[in-house]
Amino acid sequence: MNDDRKSSSQARYQARFERVLDHIEAHLHAPLEMEQLAAVAHFSRFHFQRQFADFTGVGVARYILLMRLKHASLQLAFQSQRRIIDIALEAGFENPESFTRAFRSAFGQSPSQFRRAPDWPSWNERFVFRIPERKVDVQVEIVNVEPIRIAMLTHRGPVNQLNATVARFIEWRKATGLSPVGRSRTFGLAWDNPDTTPPEQFRFGICGEVDGEVPDNVQGVEPTLIPGGRCARVRHAGAHERLGESIYPLYRQWLPQSGEELRDFPLYFHYLNLLPDTPPGELLTDIYLPLK
Repeated sequence: MNDDRKSSSQARYQARFERVLDHIEAHLHAPLEMEQLAAVAHFSRFHFQRQFADFTGVGVARYILLMRLKHASLQLAFQSQRRIIDIALEAGFENPESFTRAFRSAFGQSPSQFRRAPDWPSWNERFVFRIPERKVDVQVEIVNVEPIRIAMLTHRGPVNQLNATVARFIEWRKATGLSPVGRSRTFGLAWDNPDTTPPEQFRFGICGEVDGEVPDNVQGVEPTLIPGGRCARVRHAGAHERLGESIYPLYRQWLPQSGEELRDFPLYFHYLNLLPDTPPGELLTDIYLPLK
């Protein structure tokens, strides 16, 4: 087989597993049978489990369990009003006891311990798979953006601790009511690339739109501005962990061919919906690349 045919065959093989991962994301709270997933990929059910493990690095059942526990853990951390029993039942467990056993086995904390003090670095380690990067054909449009007043909490340090900063920003948002989620846009400023920046130097801005002053506060949230101007915009559909699949083609393919030059402001995200209210497979994020 020549190199072109081999590459094409590998791409088709990868695409079949990507359909399976998308199907799992979209049906986390529904029964997911092995025969059904094998059919989504158009693989023989007799070999599907071994092929899936070779592709992701974990077995099918383990991957599904981890994805369900991931969604449940985000609800524990960011939706304090929800009862643990309701989260457990929604995740597919028959009772809180079986949920607690699975949760502790996966993360080393009980659900109640995690809710009080999440061990985010350890949590992140459970979701490191060897899934190849997707090849995405991005659709780019040039838009003119008006200046946006925002309140921002800057995360500094390893990306695996970012959720702790997100929790502080949510705390500020709820306590002050100055940037209510229901009627204020949510943004993220990507000052640094986590793939190339030393962990201790990584910065990321967690932001909410505001229309008034931002008083001093214990969380450290500060007022700032997303400047107006021309931007290249790409819409990313899917989990936030896969945003790079839309960002890299924007930089590697579109930008060199576009003749455009970058403005001195970081890439930023507009989160059109948010976890954990929205299932990962239904997340939509607009990516903005500021241009001169």
